[in-house]
Amino acid sequence: MRLGPDITRVAALMGEPARANMLSALMGGQALTAGELAREAGVTPQTASSHLAQLETGGLVTRRVQGRHNYFALAGQDVAEAMEHLALLADRAGHMRTRPGPRDPALRRARVCYDHLAGELGVAMLDALVAQGRIVDAEGSLVLTEAGHAFARDFGVALAPAGRRPLCKACLDWSVRRSHLAGVMGAGLLSRIYALGWARRMEGTRIVQFSAPGLAAFEGVFGRV
Repeated sequence: MRLGPDITRVAALMGEPARANMLSALMGGQALTAGELAREAGVTPQTASSHLAQLETGGLVTRRVQGRHNYFALAGQDVAEAMEHLALLADRAGHMRTRPGPRDPALRRARVCYDHLAGELGVAMLDALVAQGRIVDAEGSLVLTEAGHAFARDFGVALAPAGRRPLCKACLDWSVRRSHLAGVMGAGLLSRIYALGWARRMEGTRIVQFSAPGLAAFEGVFGRV
């Protein structure tokens, strides 16, 4: 490809195993220290610093200095979406980790994708919002209807503009291979689910764990999953 964006640089940054593990660890939307990311990648702190410098120069992560620590986060939602798409391609092509752990089913069931709900429950939530007429697919773009605005208000989701971020956006889910809901609405719904006490994020993972009453409440609003 002689013209246009050079995808080879981004692909090389994402394709190195240690850097891929670091980016995956940041998919939960939180900022982590260089030491924490070194442990996630299984490399020494010195090696981690080198990798993080490359990711920062390449525009994939941002750095924030707080006290003696450097905190790193994904440079934006688009980086998380690119990682999700790559996971989908890897899953479809059969490139799976050779020793999946016991947490894999929970990760497929419900997980955080940057700042919104993904997995089976995330896809089911978007399906329900479409079936209920609260979101419509208008020529490939998700649009929040008047009923959707009313639902968001009643459910306690603030829909204040967030820069250029769309109100609703489809994000292709690697484990279900269909879309879940991103954008301002998707982030707001997950925040509200946490606030209601329906679910919590398992420490050190991207897994979103629903309590039994929380899952019952979720299914009361979005249907049985």
